[in-house]
Amino acid sequence: MKILILGAGQVGSTAAFSLAREEANEVTIVDRNADVLRDLQDRLDVRTVVGNASYPDVLERAGAREADILIALTSSDEINMLACQIAFTLFRTPTRIARIRARPLTAREALFGPDGIPVDVAISPASLVTDYIAQLIRTPGALQVLDFADGKLRLVATRAARDGALVGHPLRDLSKHIPNVECRVVAIYRDGRGILPDGDTVVHEGDKVFFIAARNDTRTVLREMRKLDSPIRKVVIAGGGNIGLDLARAIEGDCQVKIIERDYQRARRISDELARAVVLHGDSSDEELLLEENIDSTDVFVAVTNAEEANILSAMLAKRLGAREVMALINKPAYAELVESGTIDIAISPQQITLGSLLAHVRRGDVVKVHSLRRGAAEAIEAVAHGDARESRVVGRRIEEIQLPRGATISAIVRGDDVLMAHHDTEIQADDHVILFIADRRQIDEVERLFEVGGAFV
Repeated sequence: MKILILGAGQVGSTAAFSLAREEANEVTIVDRNADVLRDLQDRLDVRTVVGNASYPDVLERAGAREADILIALTSSDEINMLACQIAFTLFRTPTRIARIRARPLTAREALFGPDGIPVDVAISPASLVTDYIAQLIRTPGALQVLDFADGKLRLVATRAARDGALVGHPLRDLSKHIPNVECRVVAIYRDGRGILPDGDTVVHEGDKVFFIAARNDTRTVLREMRKLDSPIRKVVIAGGGNIGLDLARAIEGDCQVKIIERDYQRARRISDELARAVVLHGDSSDEELLLEENIDSTDVFVAVTNAEEANILSAMLAKRLGAREVMALINKPAYAELVESGTIDIAISPQQITLGSLLAHVRRGDVVKVHSLRRGAAEAIEAVAHGDARESRVVGRRIEEIQLPRGATISAIVRGDDVLMAHHDTEIQADDHVILFIADRRQIDEVERLFEVGGAFV
């Protein structure tokens, strides 16, 4: 697939790094900063073009006429939209994706589509990150909560604790502990190393466990891995930007929410927009302010300012002062890995969250959803099986008969309104939504080929 990426910022670079590692992709990146492009070209097998992404001649030099997909990820919404318009009008680029951050634009669905600006998919990183954090707040004890099949099924990551019922026991005991609940442990990471689990695998304290279960069974399975935390009632949000404001809107009906915003005018504006949340003017790294606001009785502290160093510092301080759980928005992967091994409970990477939305439209085959895991090292995907036993490698076959690459597992199947955990003798039927966990994303090509129909991808 020929992929044209516009913008070599944090999201664009992350997308390029992920897509360029797949042999089937030819990636070209456009940016005005020649130094950044030179650095990317040194590290990745990509083509680069220096120039303004909204200029027709630049897009033509970059190969917009031959590209299968254009992904506009510059820092300017206007440039992203104009680039999609030019790619459609002049070059008939088949698929066009744009990052759109401004709320007045994203709020108007009719603005994009057949009768509007020719953007096939408008991605709002702020909205994606907000939804991601809100899910975590609603699921105490989870490190990640990822939805599949319109929310019928969830992939959850958690840290196994000493007080978990299954800790110290093999996974086969899970069915004895919770006989009426269907779930599957798809991966375990111990001391940074991945383990492909089977029935004899013993869960150890400190293991990072990924499991998949029906939405309503999530808390029951979590209880097996750790003592359930009490519901989250008090939340402090550091930063009143778009993410902080949207998050407060999303949870203020269920929680007591306080926002700390250092800009006085911004604090006044967001105070007028919120119904119940309390807005405080101040610095989230001010120890005296945190103590005054009873940080020791706070269930979750979320740092989502524009400065990741400030997020790290304020989250660490809040944890030291007694906050039960702290989260920090961190852009640099090296920082994220560093802090998660220490004081900060959850490091939130906007690039990885956004990347999943992009990959769902880049993947060959009928891929409905993609979630990037382990800083891009692993993936969980939802693919739809098509065809019949004669023209498909999966339809009409039991799971044990499907030649999955090592490290890839079929975890669950959604058939209509029914959620089925995958067993060795489960037969895949046409139109099944198949949930796969891929421990090594380098195996993606092989998985995509399995869902090939009649020699051509759907």
